[in-house]
Amino acid sequence: MTALTDLLLIALIGIAATACMDLWLLLLKRLGVPTLNFAFIGRWAGHLLRGRIAHEAIARAEPVQGELAWGWLVHYGVGIAFAGLLVLTQGMAWVTEPTPLPALLLGAATVALPLLVMQPAMGAGFASSRTATPLKNCLRSLANHLVFGLGLYLSALVIARFAA
Repeated sequence: MTALTDLLLIALIGIAATACMDLWLLLLKRLGVPTLNFAFIGRWAGHLLRGRIAHEAIARAEPVQGELAWGWLVHYGVGIAFAGLLVLTQGMAWVTEPTPLPALLLGAATVALPLLVMQPAMGAGFASSRTATPLKNCLRSLANHLVFGLGLYLSALVIARFAA
């Protein structure tokens, strides 16, 4: 395979895994479980580009033009980057013969980004400590990221079957 083909496969895995997570979030939302507003990710990213890292409460921060689109772009970009990290640690051989454990472990590890970086920067505190239900929020985040990890595995499995 060429380097361009490798990058395309990684991008497809990241996009499909992120879409799996989004389907999970949609199901949760339909069941009445609160989920993340992607406009807030876009708002945070927009302010980050202007040099502002942290906010008291991202919901009260000044809106950014196109913040919802930016939020989705960041969300999928991070998903692709995490797929790249998985392949970087496991090698391209994992793409042709994926196994679930590395994908699930990476999915679980990716929860560190929202808990330790994004939530504090958006005003929710480390590991949701400034929210009414920190443990519940952390467990929900972990579940969401495990679904992402499962999505990494399943998408690589499908791609491996079609690429063979």
